Amino acid sequence: MYSSEKLLCEKNGDNMQEKIKINTAYITLGQFVKLLNILESGGMVKSYLQEEGVLVNGELEHRRGRKLYPKDKVEIEGNTFIVSKED
Repeated sequence: MYSSEKLLCEKNGDNMQEKIKINTAYITLGQFVKLLNILESGGMVKSYLQEEGVLVNGELEHRRGRKLYPKDKVEIEGNTFIVSKED
């Protein structure tokens, strides 16, 4: 359903930006974080988002159901990921 193919990493100051392709119109934040394999389980994703949250387009977000669309930028623990539409 989603492609975990990680595209290009671009240097942006001290931060790397990684493009993550999806083949649907949107992906929820919870599914996106699971796709990144940063956390081990869906339960850990839920807890992490509730307690810590992530930055989506520069705004703190705790809702795992938040819809992410191509060109949205997600920042997690100093890493930046850009949602990209699969061709």
